[in-house]
Amino acid sequence: MPALRPSPTVAVVIPAKDEQERIAATVRAVSSLPVVDVVVVVDDGSADLTAKVARDAGALVVAHARNRGKAAAMRTGARAVAERERALPRPGVRARPLLFVDADLADSAVRTEPLTVPVLAGEADMTIAVLPPQATAGGGRGLVVGLARRGTVAAAGWSPQQPLSGMRCLTRAAFEAALPLAPGWGVETALTIDLLRAGFRVVEVPCDLHHRVTGKDLRAQLHRAAQYRDVARALGRRRVVDALRRLAR
Repeated sequence: MPALRPSPTVAVVIPAKDEQERIAATVRAVSSLPVVDVVVVVDDGSADLTAKVARDAGALVVAHARNRGKAAAMRTGARAVAERERALPRPGVRARPLLFVDADLADSAVRTEPLTVPVLAGEADMTIAVLPPQATAGGGRGLVVGLARRGTVAAAGWSPQQPLSGMRCLTRAAFEAALPLAPGWGVETALTIDLLRAGFRVVEVPCDLHHRVTGKDLRAQLHRAAQYRDVARALGRRRVVDALRRLAR
């Protein structure tokens, strides 16, 4: 059987919840990239018009009836891309890499293209966006970032600049190797650890992206608490699995 040719394009997956104000700009921005030919928005139980606005902007929309979390939205988006490829196959061409994009990037999402370059060139299996300082300072104290970074160093021997960055491009082989994804907000940290430990090539890429930052109100504090919980759970699960493997030797 002849070897499959690398895919010249990527599929964008945008997990979204209650993002009707920004999702159209985000969809239009990534759709304008020459390397993008599929854009999937996963409406993760929104209470607003996110799905309609995204569809009107040209995205393929898949909706969850209730909020299931970011990891579930990523899996749903990847599955929608695979189903589209089965319906519209490209003989002799590998499956498209997946470019995950946060829904609130708006126009700046056009600057996710650098993430695709090393992956399409076969130089990396996953890229992670490193964002510049945002226009508005966030209300966090870096506790979740610190936990994720220390956990990645301990588990995989690599210290990422921005371990929680949600903007990532990865090959389908890498994505499938990372399944099942860690639930909730632990998905990015676990994804990095699992791929590094499996021998995949992971690199960080500076991208001039800007999103809505969380503040200091109660809702923001609860969000950060949920992030900390999910990252801690993802790290703890991997420590337990490692311990069980050592006992089994």
